[in-house]
Amino acid sequence: MILVTGATGKVGRAAVHQLHEAGVDVRALVRRPESVTFPSGVEVVRGDLSDPGSLDTALDGVHAVFLVWPTLEADAAAPAVIRRLAEQARHLVYLSARGADERVGAVLGSHGYLERLIAEAGVNWTFVRAGGFAGNDLGWADSIRTEGVVREHYDAWARSVIHERDIAAVGVGALLEGHIGVVYEVTGPESLTAPQRARIIAEVLGVPVRFEKTSREQMLAEMSTWMPVADVNTALLGMDEMTARPEPVLPTVAEVTGAPAHTYRQWVTDHVADFR
Repeated sequence: MILVTGATGKVGRAAVHQLHEAGVDVRALVRRPESVTFPSGVEVVRGDLSDPGSLDTALDGVHAVFLVWPTLEADAAAPAVIRRLAEQARHLVYLSARGADERVGAVLGSHGYLERLIAEAGVNWTFVRAGGFAGNDLGWADSIRTEGVVREHYDAWARSVIHERDIAAVGVGALLEGHIGVVYEVTGPESLTAPQRARIIAEVLGVPVRFEKTSREQMLAEMSTWMPVADVNTALLGMDEMTARPEPVLPTVAEVTGAPAHTYRQWVTDHVADFR
């Protein structure tokens, strides 16, 4: 039995489907089982990573975990949760982030913190450090539908964003093939700025989409609605640094899965309904 946490998110849901298609017994951990639908044969269990005591049923009989963590939101519970996972599971695949470093704080600091806890827990581990998620661009969907516009501050930041199916496939491969003690850095197959991605969305949808650069103050205000201001400032400084150098395009997806990473155009095609 493999447990997938964050199973209603983009990567977690893809991992559940891929494991099920591989004929593996898979259990999906969700906060509200009544609101989700998975293929017949997928076991759905209620649980919350911010509440270690809620995980008993989910962990019963589990031998491996695909861990998608609610970054920052549940960090206070992380030591207790990781201990519980390590006591039950033999292998833990953690969805981390490129640049994970406990010393830098904010989101990358959180990922670095989780990596350390897992490495110290005595469980077999694999870290899948993903670059930018293509799925984050779904945050543009409302403004594209209503105004035909994409608004972002960092217009020159070239990112090799990755399809959630590719992230999941690397983690699933690690679980099924027993890749232990390996750090996989994964990216998409091309480096694109936000204006370039907006143009691809327009071409796939067949509608005009313009790019509009926002101010730093607007971005700070927006991010402050879900992240402490100190962490927002740290994150923005990191983005400033990354804007000066494009993200690399890495071959990891093809090396692990045997198939090339999906292009951004393929990702948009898969999500046309979300943008419309």
